[in-house]
Amino acid sequence: MLAIHKLFYLLLRLPMRLLVNCKVVADNIINSGQLSPEQPVFYILRHQSASDVLSLRTACKKANLPDPLEKVQVNGQALSRLLFLEKPTALFHWRKPNKTTAIAQGFELLNAHAKDENLDAQLIPANVIWGRTPTKEKNTTNVGNLLADQESPTWLRKFFIVLFLGRHTMVRFSEAISFRHMADKHGSDESSARKLMRIARFHFHRQIIAATGPRLMHRQQMFETLLVNPSIKRLITDEAKNKSVSEAEIKKQALAIMDEIAGDYRDVTVRFGERILGWLWNRLYNGIEVSKAERLRNLAQEGHEIIYVPCHRSHMDYLLLTYVIFQQGLVTPRIAAGINLNFWPAGPIFRKAGAFFIRRSFKGNRLYSTIFREYLGLLFERGYSVKYYSEGGRSRTGRLLSPKTGMLAMTIQSLLRGIDRPLTLVPVYLGYEHVMEVGTYHKELSGSQKKGESIFGVFKAIRNLRNYGKGYVNFGEPININQFLNKEVPDWKQAIDPIDPQKPKWLTPSVNTLAHQVMTSINQCAALNGVALISLILHATDNKALTKSELITQLDFFLALQRAAPYHAELTIPQETGAELLAHVITLNKVTINQDSFGEIVSLTDSAILELRYYRNNILHTFIVPSLVCRLLERNAKISQDDLVTQIQRFVELLKTDLFLWQSPDDVSSQVEDICQFLTSQEIAKQTKAGFWSLSNDSETHAKVRLIAECVSETMQRFAIITTLLGRLSPVAKSELDDKVVAIAQRLSVLNNINAPEFIDKKAQSTLILAMKEKGYIVTDEDDKLIDSSTLGLLKGSVSNLVDIEVLQSIMR
Repeated sequence: MLAIHKLFYLLLRLPMRLLVNCKVVADNIINSGQLSPEQPVFYILRHQSASDVLSLRTACKKANLPDPLEKVQVNGQALSRLLFLEKPTALFHWRKPNKTTAIAQGFELLNAHAKDENLDAQLIPANVIWGRTPTKEKNTTNVGNLLADQESPTWLRKFFIVLFLGRHTMVRFSEAISFRHMADKHGSDESSARKLMRIARFHFHRQIIAATGPRLMHRQQMFETLLVNPSIKRLITDEAKNKSVSEAEIKKQALAIMDEIAGDYRDVTVRFGERILGWLWNRLYNGIEVSKAERLRNLAQEGHEIIYVPCHRSHMDYLLLTYVIFQQGLVTPRIAAGINLNFWPAGPIFRKAGAFFIRRSFKGNRLYSTIFREYLGLLFERGYSVKYYSEGGRSRTGRLLSPKTGMLAMTIQSLLRGIDRPLTLVPVYLGYEHVMEVGTYHKELSGSQKKGESIFGVFKAIRNLRNYGKGYVNFGEPININQFLNKEVPDWKQAIDPIDPQKPKWLTPSVNTLAHQVMTSINQCAALNGVALISLILHATDNKALTKSELITQLDFFLALQRAAPYHAELTIPQETGAELLAHVITLNKVTINQDSFGEIVSLTDSAILELRYYRNNILHTFIVPSLVCRLLERNAKISQDDLVTQIQRFVELLKTDLFLWQSPDDVSSQVEDICQFLTSQEIAKQTKAGFWSLSNDSETHAKVRLIAECVSETMQRFAIITTLLGRLSPVAKSELDDKVVAIAQRLSVLNNINAPEFIDKKAQSTLILAMKEKGYIVTDEDDKLIDSSTLGLLKGSVSNLVDIEVLQSIMR
């Protein structure tokens, strides 16, 4: 077939080049070059279409894969590389289309493997998706719906598809299928070939749903569906009785709330937005680094309902994550956005891009909370992926905020309707080398009133566009909510009520556990980068300055330590050297370079100290254990392995909630061992035959240890304030202790020049106090006042050893 129409393909090349722009999405096996060059490669497509073949050829060239139009030799026979599942639908219905030869080709290849045991041909599913336009809920005859219906289109419909949607074409390569595996496991007869084609057909169907989304429900249809929802109908009746008004009046209020909340997704807005954002990222960033995106494709392929739960650093998060998801070949999610973003013209644009809006508080408004819960449940029931921020708002300090659990609770309540698909949370770490709102954050933390978003702010942001370095999007380990509940609440399915899901007693504690797991997973997949590392190092110095050579040495040391003993396997670590990272950060104007007769000095201005502290806090949690190891080695002439591990385990357990650390005691022990082995290999630390650790006598290596040990200094000071005050004030009311701790923290911040909002944050201090209470270091008396327990002295002794004597004296005074 291909040989006969060779001239036809050549004639189509020019118009296809003008009309079609292919985006290639390839799974890891293709990108990593795992295909054997000695073995033949074949492609299977959905449709026998010249435009699909030429698009595939272009994509293969981009992906460095064999030309699909070339013949391939198998046992001395020249075969076509292409298998097609379907032929085009006949233009005139009385003509029945011929079946493709895919089954016969598959049978021939399987038979060839039965004859030649050294043969292992690879079949790559290649899905050519035109425009990614979802089908509509109602069977309308508009142009968009006709184009969206791409199941075996006629040649005339395909002409219009290419004409209107060609510039938004995606070619999705999936992991190759081994004919050898098929022949050995399922046999080489015709039934195996048919099974292979059925698998390929279902595989393509799942990919189409993942790329375009389920059938698109019109906004008005959503309103009608919600109004007949049993929970909302019952509430409208109750509200009308309680307020002595007509049900029509309450129904009108309900429609107004729905109109305020509901999105109005339009795929044309998303496609247009992709072009704008592509230009924007090239203008703003040196690149967007994406990690573990294949997880999303696997989940979509397996039919999971994906719920993205990213951290929240900037308003840029909404755009960046949506853009990356679309670039990975998946339909963009419906996004829960704060009602403050619903201003003209951004609000209507966001709404058409899939955003739905949420008020900051539902308190006291049953009608709003019920409608919002049922709207979210409807999104899940219809199969739309969703994105929401469990922190509620943007972090002003760079550390993860305590999670708001309302959206997670409503998500689990949606499961209690009896949804048959698994609901899976995907934690997402979003990181930047520059957050454009950082200056505003510091003003707000200093007491300035938060300004509302407006069109003028958008114009100002556009005017100030400049190079912001790199952005990072890391997809963490998915959390299957169904499996989570099976483990936490084995009998949770007994609470399923398709008509009106209730709020069982186990919901709140389970949601709290799940929320903490989400935040911990986000921190696990953090991204180290040059700005954050340099911020961490310079903030550990007395004067926020180092010589250039010293800074490069420290960067290399911090990087080498994480590579040898990483915080978590999900952590992404730069491949560049310390010198390369510093050169990049200098181009971003984040640091000041001064020259003297001895060389260059890298320092931070007063404003840079405030700004870069934000990026330091992004990654501080990843260096807690290494910092504690170095701190204990620095403060003890010798320390046993058991004592070293025990003390670090104690602190990690107390800091888990504050910094969302993931390590169990065994994980801490393993990481401490890896860190000690690394320090030994660097001739920084040594262990005696009796098992005691100590630092080497080299003063140069002591400088490395001192800086990394200093990273945990402020955390130890917070512990020192609490343990000292509790020993002096016991018994004391929790509220009084909170106030006293904050007062002393404020005083210390002035005396020790600690310009850190999180150091004097009342919530952060309260979190540590509650952690100490949970672990038994603080107990309550019969008046519910806090008193020190018998084990508090043990903790206080460890803390006192790790805090500078001057600081301890300041606290005591």
